[in-house]
Amino acid sequence: MNSDPATHSVKRRFVPVWWYLLLCLAPLAAAVGARATDAFGDEGMHNVLGALGLLLSITLWFAWFVFASGAAVRTRVVAAAGAALIIVGLATTLRFEGVSGAMIPRFAWRWAPPAAELAAPELKAPAAVAAPATALDLTVTASTDYPGFLGARRDLTVRGVRLARDWENQPPELLWKQPIGAGWSAFAIVNGVAITQEQRGDQELVTAYDLKTGKLRWSHTEAGRKNHPVGGLGPRATPLVNDGRVYALGGTGILVCLNGADGALLWRKDVPAEFGITPEREASLVDYGRSTSPLVVGDQLILPVGGEDPARMPGIVAFDKVDGTLRWEGPPRHISCAAPSVATLAGRQQILVVNEASLSGHDLTDGKLLWEHPRPARTSADPNVSQPRVVGEDTVFISKGYGLGSTVLRITESTAGAATPLNVEVVWASRRALRTKFTNVAIRDGHAYGLSDGILECIALETGERAWKAGRYGHGQVLLVDDLLLLLAEEGELLLIEATPERPNQVLGRIAALEGKTWNNPALSGDLLAVRNAQEAAVYRLPLAAAR
Repeated sequence: MNSDPATHSVKRRFVPVWWYLLLCLAPLAAAVGARATDAFGDEGMHNVLGALGLLLSITLWFAWFVFASGAAVRTRVVAAAGAALIIVGLATTLRFEGVSGAMIPRFAWRWAPPAAELAAPELKAPAAVAAPATALDLTVTASTDYPGFLGARRDLTVRGVRLARDWENQPPELLWKQPIGAGWSAFAIVNGVAITQEQRGDQELVTAYDLKTGKLRWSHTEAGRKNHPVGGLGPRATPLVNDGRVYALGGTGILVCLNGADGALLWRKDVPAEFGITPEREASLVDYGRSTSPLVVGDQLILPVGGEDPARMPGIVAFDKVDGTLRWEGPPRHISCAAPSVATLAGRQQILVVNEASLSGHDLTDGKLLWEHPRPARTSADPNVSQPRVVGEDTVFISKGYGLGSTVLRITESTAGAATPLNVEVVWASRRALRTKFTNVAIRDGHAYGLSDGILECIALETGERAWKAGRYGHGQVLLVDDLLLLLAEEGELLLIEATPERPNQVLGRIAALEGKTWNNPALSGDLLAVRNAQEAAVYRLPLAAAR
């Protein structure tokens, strides 16, 4: 008997092909399972996981085909070379242009101008302050003004205007449309002047346009550029007009107070530097850029600051609105993308602030914490964006995307010895109701309307129950005008929709208002609607209903 091992044949272990197939399908199956069970509560995250799962499954199968299949060697070599050529070709001819609100990537040819810089040549060069021939008067106000973020009361509602319901026979009239610098800022409108913020090269601008003609009346320039592969390029906040002054916060944290007559600088604050936040910490802590629109209450300008040790960490601060002197600092909290608002709850006028991990109410005089309710984010990639809305004498509604959904809180006086003067009680909470990712809700007759993961939804505020959910419009914005919704869809379409719980998604009219991704809020002053995105701006005259 020959015991020499060399004479024995080596027995190869056979791995069944179906094992490979199961391994290849596992990532895709995991992504499908996450979507089916709503594991993350966010369409965007499910789309990302689905794409990654599909890509990984294809990669595993292709690796098996090239290295372990029984195909001819020449066939496998040709397949590998072909795949490499396709990857190199796509990488050299396509440019990543950001994502939609649902995290669907957008690409453009590398030789085409970037979408955020498609503006006319004169807009590409930074513009200096250009004093208008006739000084503007922003101290003259009217009830139809839209002086800042989400309107006069920061509640997404226009009062005193009744729109016609038949756009087929009475279509909106385009007054002007023109290129604009990049940014997600909206318009503030006072006395026929529309003011916004935009990016031109490495400069952030506050710009004032004639509402009816689109003519640039003045501009103010600050060095700064905030760009994020997901969040995009340019300023995010919306200017505020108050007592003839314009307050604006840039994406990098430069706060300016301007003379509304000519755009001249009255005072300026580098907010991160003033509160000890280094540029490196700012980049990591405020990943998407500063997005909080300033708020004026009385003679105070309220602004979230945030930060993290060793920086000072006031969640909100108050400046003197005239000279910029620091009045007070609130307790330490990290900021979100939402803006502060003023409200009365439990008989106390207060400042409502959506922090990155909570919703809180603060005393107007010193910023002292009156109450707080946790609204945590898993990471800085799922920020709080939506505004709180007071829906009763002592109740407040808050919503969010990323799987957190909506909640109604009741605020009441605390018992003796409580840590804060006011007590918080959850009336109801629903993970599935109104997942407003970076939009806000309109309130009418006990119901809330908003884009929930890109689909228009109506819920009852008393219970949180859904009345209806219909119409895929992407992550756009809504505005309530009497009993109608103006909906600016993510792709730039403008729709007129009934705000009623009885009839789902009753579209009365629609026009193609803008081209390109549109995340900016619309602004309505009387019958003039100002809209913009990161590429262009336009003003439409909307038809009005006959007097009752």
